Amino acid sequence: MLPAYYSPEDVSKLYEPDFQRAYNAGVSEFRTPASADTVHILLWLVDVQIDFCFPPPIGRLTVPNALEDTRRTVEWLYRNVHHVTQVVASLDTHTPYQIFFPGWWKNKDGEHPQPYTVITAEDVHRGRWLPVTEPDWSVYYVEQLERGSKKQLMIWPYHCLQGTTGQALVPALSEAIMYHSGARMAQPTYIVKGTIAQTEFYSVLEPEVKFPAHPDGGLNQKALDLVRSFDLVYIAGQARSHCVLETMNSVLRHFHNEQMIRKIRFINDASSSISGFEDSTEKRIHEWQQAGIQLVESTDPLPLK
Repeated sequence: MLPAYYSPEDVSKLYEPDFQRAYNAGVSEFRTPASADTVHILLWLVDVQIDFCFPPPIGRLTVPNALEDTRRTVEWLYRNVHHVTQVVASLDTHTPYQIFFPGWWKNKDGEHPQPYTVITAEDVHRGRWLPVTEPDWSVYYVEQLERGSKKQLMIWPYHCLQGTTGQALVPALSEAIMYHSGARMAQPTYIVKGTIAQTEFYSVLEPEVKFPAHPDGGLNQKALDLVRSFDLVYIAGQARSHCVLETMNSVLRHFHNEQMIRKIRFINDASSSISGFEDSTEKRIHEWQQAGIQLVESTDPLPLK
């Protein structure tokens, strides 16, 4: 059941969330605390942030259809609030000088690359693009990306900068999470990722290239253990082709037990790809299914036994 204050149109509006109203509405629906659940269900939200979900000029790296995905996610949480034990949400978070932003690179004329420029290891070796800082690491980085069969280095528009509006969750989703807290006496968990300048951090669990000099430059074992502790894990978010994709790839790498992998439910209609990456993403999702991850729709009932 959707709360009286909620309207589907709210998801596409940029506004200051009314947390007190959402919390009070959740409390009015309280039945049992999440701590009493016998089936522990996690909703794992990947980067459902303003910069990814809202169209320009509000969103700086808009994923097509992300607002509709978010509406379905919000309504899934409202409908299933009494069964969801906890919500975990990642927050892509950046600073101006990072290896995937224009300021890190320049050509021989001193010009910075435009957003959506791909920089290959060959480009760097031939001097087409030169790092303005940390040259040894930058060369190593692009080599490691290609050696590990990862995506080549993409220069992205400045997005999700720390402290900006674009870094925040979609307001209607923030209210839904607050409603869940009131209805279940549950604390959400927020995972900040992407603050290390020297590496991309698509996956919630680990960077594209490990950076041992930083305490967060490897596998986030604490987050991995948290996910492992649930009986069912529902995943939704943006972008399907990047941060969701690599998060799921991390799950498959580190959940070695088949039973653990079968806990995962990917909400298929609550995630979209960045244009141009659709085919390769869907091929990989098919491989997830073969490995045991289940695809579900936001309207499917939850298995509660």
